[in-house]
Amino acid sequence: MPSLFTRIINGEIPCVKVHEDDLTLAIMDIHPIQPGQILVIPKEEVGSVWEMSEASYHALMATVQQAGKSIARVFPDKARVGLMVEGLEVADHAHVKVFPFSTIEEFHAQPGLTNSPTQAELKELAVRLAF
Repeated sequence: MPSLFTRIINGEIPCVKVHEDDLTLAIMDIHPIQPGQILVIPKEEVGSVWEMSEASYHALMATVQQAGKSIARVFPDKARVGLMVEGLEVADHAHVKVFPFSTIEEFHAQPGLTNSPTQAELKELAVRLAF
């Protein structure tokens, strides 16, 4: 059974895209740690970045860097851009969360499950964050 992210990559589940290339997909997170969070997903379905092919790993990190630069440009009031490499919430599909923050509390905040952004808000941010 394909992972949730593979189903998004295949167009079976809708998303708000920020960027896509041959090896990666960057989308707006519907449950962000901080507003403006981008999920960068390798198209190669693996549970850990350490299992990725070298080409996919390098493409993932290049897209993460572009996402970070875009977030820094769009959120100049935030002191930093953080990232978390995961594969926990979506079984068997590693991904990277990239998000703006200023304080350690903002970095460690839990994803917004009750106050998630609307589709309109995500689409507006995606336009501003596109790279």
